[in-house]
Amino acid sequence: MSHFESCWNPASPQALQRRAALLERIAALRALEDRAAAASARSQAVFDKRGQLLPRQRVALLLDPGRPWLPLATLAGYGQDTPELARSVPGGGMIAGIGWVSGVRCMVVASDSGIEAGAIQPMGLEKILRAQEIALQNKLPFLHLVESAGANLMRYRVEGFVHGGSLFRNLARLSAAGVPVITVQHGSGTAGGAYMPGLSDVVIMVRGRSRAFLAGPPLLQAATGEIATEEELGGAEMHTQVSGLGEHLAEDDREALALAREVVAQLGWAPPEAPPAFAEPRYPADDLLGLMSDDLRQPVDMRELMLRLVDGSELLQFKPLYGAATVCAQARIEGRPVGLISNNGPIDVAGANKATHFIQWMCQLGHPLIYLQNTTGFMVGKDSEQGGMIKHGSKMIQAVSNATVPQITLQCGASFGAGNYGMCGRGYAPRFLFSWPNARTAVMGGEQAARTMQIVAEAALARKGLAPDPVRAQAQFEQTVALFESQADAFHTSGLLLDDGVIDPRDSRAVLAQCLALCADAEARRLRPLSFGVARM
Repeated sequence: MSHFESCWNPASPQALQRRAALLERIAALRALEDRAAAASARSQAVFDKRGQLLPRQRVALLLDPGRPWLPLATLAGYGQDTPELARSVPGGGMIAGIGWVSGVRCMVVASDSGIEAGAIQPMGLEKILRAQEIALQNKLPFLHLVESAGANLMRYRVEGFVHGGSLFRNLARLSAAGVPVITVQHGSGTAGGAYMPGLSDVVIMVRGRSRAFLAGPPLLQAATGEIATEEELGGAEMHTQVSGLGEHLAEDDREALALAREVVAQLGWAPPEAPPAFAEPRYPADDLLGLMSDDLRQPVDMRELMLRLVDGSELLQFKPLYGAATVCAQARIEGRPVGLISNNGPIDVAGANKATHFIQWMCQLGHPLIYLQNTTGFMVGKDSEQGGMIKHGSKMIQAVSNATVPQITLQCGASFGAGNYGMCGRGYAPRFLFSWPNARTAVMGGEQAARTMQIVAEAALARKGLAPDPVRAQAQFEQTVALFESQADAFHTSGLLLDDGVIDPRDSRAVLAQCLALCADAEARRLRPLSFGVARM
């Protein structure tokens, strides 16, 4: 391995200023996550009266104590439920993450029924669909803790109803692929929500609390005139004794979760193989807070970041003298070999060709690829265009699109223009994609967009023989900058589920290690697919 030695001084004024700015963003992230937890916890008295656990308490009891938990999309829906950001409650009304249950890594999704009775929010639907996709791709048992009022009819939109069918289709696909689907019905599941247990392999119900029916008493009376109680229509005792929808009847939430743990334990899934021995990085993770500037125009040597992520801070650089603005290197993370790709400037012709070669080399070796995004995009200009930037950039995009190894993306700084595509952005379906709080994603920077629109507008006026109004032009310029900057913000893009979550940079190595372990486990795990999912009997 070549020992690229760090030249970074974490005690410099520049590093300390950057560190302070990033810590401020991390504090804002934690405050938003706490806002969701606090909103749910306001229902504590109601849950206590019913003898129930709050959703986060349920998740905590389900998981193995002391084992890693990787939360997903904690900012889902942020800014989408209300334009007043100070009142927006992130999370999409869902809790989702990857954790250990009875020694098996599982995808866990729980209705946050402390908020609006667990009614499904638009971005909450997108969040659970993404969780199902991850579970299928990584062969993770899907554990669903359900207590939901279903769709919020006060916010009804027909596209949400139609798109919501994907949730049930995915449950059927998981089961047919041989991925266990286990549901704990903590509370109500009405109308379409009744198909959550209906499309599960194993269902656990709670006496006196679980409800599952296609039509509740009000709808039944309105539709047919028939009068029936909730227990008669869809209670836990009825479903475990009469309809057969439920396999297990628990007395309370705690027993239901204990039963879920037993069901997972009885899967007989062998524990994953331990990775080989590895050395920790020679540089502390805390340095990562001072590396990236909040002014993304300031250059950063992304090799400094790599040194703080990989085993022993050892990198084998690939073509270091060719296309030097594109950084490619081989390394290991917790003993697992990886290929790393990052940017020390725009992606030029040489850099695109270098990355294409490297991606194909990693595919031949079977090593996962990790993209550390900090790119202003592909190089533009007369020389670049005449040099074939379009065709060479297209080769890189071809390689990213068709790579045969897992690809994981970490948005560390700028993610602008087609650089977002060439560096395996969300549209290129990386296995996982996480963002740092300072990350920015946009077709271009706000000032570049505003200047482009200003030039176009002035040219249009000139063709008409008119002169621009300086005051109006400046106002439009500032409005455009503000629009682009607000939409580029990591909290905004994460609210739209354009990543799998915003993380503390200091957690990057641990998050990447978990993702790599998931990919390795999925590769080794042999499933027993069926022609159809397990049918309810």
